[in-house]
Amino acid sequence: MTTITRSALVMYTAEQMFDLVNDVRRYPEFLDGCKSTEVINEGDDFIEARLTIAKAGLNQSFSTHNRLVRPEKMEMELLDGPFTRFHGVWHFQKLSDQACKVSLDMEFEVTNKLTGVALGAVFKQVANMMVDAFVKRAKVVYG
Repeated sequence: MTTITRSALVMYTAEQMFDLVNDVRRYPEFLDGCKSTEVINEGDDFIEARLTIAKAGLNQSFSTHNRLVRPEKMEMELLDGPFTRFHGVWHFQKLSDQACKVSLDMEFEVTNKLTGVALGAVFKQVANMMVDAFVKRAKVVYG
């Protein structure tokens, strides 16, 4: 199983960062390797979405159910895709009125052993740069 833990201190509110991460529809605009997204279902405290990752010749889709606790956290559980296990949590910890700590904790295991090594490496690369991508996106959106 692969585990990823990343964090960043940013001069944006927890609400602002939560809203960026929750705006799944815009991921293809700025998230390297994210080919497309589709919101399957959403409500006040959840969103279900399908993401297609295309990188290094691989093209894989997966969908998650994201439980939303705005602005503190977003918990992701696998609905379907090429993983035997997938779980992730975004945390948005308020540090002041204009700053927060953004953290991503994710663990996954790829189903198919044959393509698993390549897919695992690509997904790890995408996941590792996600926090940085959202920090850069915040600068574009919020200045």
